[in-house]
Amino acid sequence: MAHSFLLAVDGSEGSHKAVEFAIDQAKRSEAEIILAYVIEWSPYAFNTPEENENRHKRREEELEQAKKVIVSPVAAELREAGLTVKTEVQHGNPGKTLIDIAKSNNVSQMFIGRHGESGIKTLLFGSIAANLIQSSPIPVTVVP
Repeated sequence: MAHSFLLAVDGSEGSHKAVEFAIDQAKRSEAEIILAYVIEWSPYAFNTPEENENRHKRREEELEQAKKVIVSPVAAELREAGLTVKTEVQHGNPGKTLIDIAKSNNVSQMFIGRHGESGIKTLLFGSIAANLIQSSPIPVTVVP
């Protein structure tokens, strides 16, 4: 039975380094790649009634934009490298959502870049990579 790796991307330089590393590891292991992107979204956001009316439409537009701009180009790169790829784009808490995706796809390893696109928020709340290292039941490789 083939095994799978989860590759979390966000379009950053760190993410690109994780893609390169995951390609090498997946080829060596003959593993498929579950390519994941999580759009941070809190169900506890306080919205005006007008925002609530547009919330579903906005979420769908964000999913389509993420697929087009971030996920599809990476998926094409992985396929060109000869790998089997499945994509997942979801809204949610990035750390928790990535763990849920990994569990539901029965992955044996996760790959993530050390530095993502999070900026000042990382300084205040911590990085997704650090969160995964502390909470994931699945091995996590953080690519420098």
